[in-house]
Amino acid sequence: MKRFSKDPLNLTNLHSRKAAGVAPAEKGGVTLITKKTSATQSPATSLHKTTFGKNKSNRKVYAGVAKTVAKNSYRPDLRAAAVSRASAILESQTPKKDAPESKLRGSKAKKAAAEKEE
Repeated sequence: MKRFSKDPLNLTNLHSRKAAGVAPAEKGGVTLITKKTSATQSPATSLHKTTFGKNKSNRKVYAGVAKTVAKNSYRPDLRAAAVSRASAILESQTPKKDAPESKLRGSKAKKAAAEKEE
């Protein structure tokens, strides 16, 4: 049985020690939360937040997340998890399209066309 975590710094949402943080921003977009290695003793200032707005293209967000994780010397195996988490957050923020109205086929279509002509 897997245990899940609600911690914003946990990439995989599993209760484990493998983590960096990607969370949804308040007004849409993605917020990347990283820990500063220089401020480990002061928890209030140990987090650094980078927000990618909702109007930024998905490719730029993915590239920014990957570069930030790589630049801050995070573990390379977490880079793909960070990008996939950002992708899932952005996908959840896009509005769903309405399903197109189904077209009548066969005898029902002929019947509807005949009623339209009358």
